[in-house]
Amino acid sequence: MSSLNDLPRHVFAMIESGVVAEFATVSAAGVPIDTPTYYFPADDMSTLDLATGLPNPAKAERARHNSKVGLLIEGRPEEPVVVVRAHAAVRDSDIQSNAIRYLAETGYKGVSHGITWEQARQAITYWSRIIIENKPERIYWWDNHAALAGPPQVWNAAADTIYPASDPEPSGKMKPSAWAVRDWKIVVEDAVKSGKTGHLSVLDQDGFPVPMRTLGFEVVDQGFRLQVPKGVPWRLEGKASLTFAGFQTFIGVVSPAADVALFRVERALPQHPATYDTKQVLRPSEDTKAKAWARLEYEAQRRGQSLPVIPPEPPERTRIARIRMARIESDAPITGITVEHGNRMT
Repeated sequence: MSSLNDLPRHVFAMIESGVVAEFATVSAAGVPIDTPTYYFPADDMSTLDLATGLPNPAKAERARHNSKVGLLIEGRPEEPVVVVRAHAAVRDSDIQSNAIRYLAETGYKGVSHGITWEQARQAITYWSRIIIENKPERIYWWDNHAALAGPPQVWNAAADTIYPASDPEPSGKMKPSAWAVRDWKIVVEDAVKSGKTGHLSVLDQDGFPVPMRTLGFEVVDQGFRLQVPKGVPWRLEGKASLTFAGFQTFIGVVSPAADVALFRVERALPQHPATYDTKQVLRPSEDTKAKAWARLEYEAQRRGQSLPVIPPEPPERTRIARIRMARIESDAPITGITVEHGNRMT
């Protein structure tokens, strides 16, 4: 096999129609960090692309310095669970084009909380985007959630596949996060209250960060005791991250323990204000906006870029964006998390 078109049709359709992927990159310290985000395949399905805001380029910086990334795509219990190992290429040499593509791929209504486009288009700090193209190297899939008890099926890219390189690295250094870091035990309380399940990311034997849903968890003194699918082919050991829909994310070390995995937490990651109040995605508070603008201007300057001009009318949706919209409008899960456990419909 050498093309995603060689995948079984139900697996191809899951990848094509998916909305949110667990996206894992590797930090300079060798920690796999999962940041769930909208993804949008290229029209020919050669890459599975996604974006990060220009004011918050951390995952793009990680992907530029280590191209090995992982994506987890899942939906209804009867639909496939798909894990993609890929090589990433960062695109940040044309922020204007990135903004237009991001709008064409994702629209704005899913994060609008009912505001008009005229209001939404003012959110320059959100629409200024870095795009990350991810070319699959290996794909694992299970035909449905129940199949996670057994081994996956596997697709491998052709041995002579050429993986694209990132745009040139910008000058200077990324600024430290502007957002608050809280004691991890307090953040754990928020994770438990949210009712969400977690996604665990580890490094596999080839150094790829691979995310996977957990089946349940118990809070213990050191962190979490996790129930994990038995069919996962990589060892759940070493540096890891555990995220609850991207709202609460923990860094630590995981080790196997009987039929579970013990995740020992070292710290929680900073939390963007929008994780507390999603209305701040497009309508940030004055404090959030001031911090985001300062970082936006700094990151644009690092790249020698002007801030994007957002058009008076949203650009036309792409072909695959329309497929994604059909999934969203059908109320199908967009993260693989059930409604009862915090599935995000927007």
